[in-house]
Amino acid sequence: MKECLYYEKLDGVAKCTLCPHYCLIKEGKLGICKQRKNIEGKLISLNYGKITSLGIDPIEKKPLYNFMKGTETFSLGSSGCNFSCKFCQNYRIAKEESLFERINPEEAVNKALEYNLPSISFTYNEPTVWYEYVLETAKLAKKSNLKTICVTNGYINKEPLGELLDYIDAFNVDLKAFNSNFYKNLCGGTLQPVLDSITMIHRRAHVEITTLVIGGKEGNVDDVEDIIKWISELDRKIPLHLSRYFPAYMMREPPTDVEILVKLKEFGKKYLDNIYIGNVPGIK
Repeated sequence: MKECLYYEKLDGVAKCTLCPHYCLIKEGKLGICKQRKNIEGKLISLNYGKITSLGIDPIEKKPLYNFMKGTETFSLGSSGCNFSCKFCQNYRIAKEESLFERINPEEAVNKALEYNLPSISFTYNEPTVWYEYVLETAKLAKKSNLKTICVTNGYINKEPLGELLDYIDAFNVDLKAFNSNFYKNLCGGTLQPVLDSITMIHRRAHVEITTLVIGGKEGNVDDVEDIIKWISELDRKIPLHLSRYFPAYMMREPPTDVEILVKLKEFGKKYLDNIYIGNVPGIK
């Protein structure tokens, strides 16, 4: 456990300022992410150094197709998320208590060096709710000439993101839809902070974007063309990954028709230089 960096002490309440939820956390209570707790007036990160998942992955699995191509990355994940997506693919990591081990930042960097890997990725759960650990590990990684990667939902405030950008080389941001109702009803968040994060990251680091394409009545298919146009206005060279949805967690809609992804990719080629279809064998 470690004291959080971004919060304010109010009358008997800790106001978390890490993400746009701005949780007001009473003594002994948790924030929305379930990993930041008010303990005797201090906001404490419960998942500092808590590793629930680790592995060596192709960097393309993040997915990053236009950054350090053909290399492998040392991937680390913890528990917790500041969203509540009904279609979460990693809900057992994000929402449930998992088996874990403690690895401090120095050990994480040393493991990457021991395996002769050129980068460390913070992934699997939402790394921004693991902020203090990610920041400290990334600082040490930079001193050891390791590249750093963050796979995130982008739901973080500008000041902590700005500090993180001093030490993170590449991001994959999950842009889930292009309307606030989708974010509110299916994710428990809002759209604009994610767009702001992508814009801010693009100015200072490599960024690629992933959108899980969901068919059916609660889907986001109608939004994807707007996502493509918005990205192109920011920079048509930003890579976009279209991923096929499969039923998971609380969402039981059938898998998205592959033809939908193919048509969206063809549409996207008019606006983007780099658009890919993910998790569909034989199609890229």
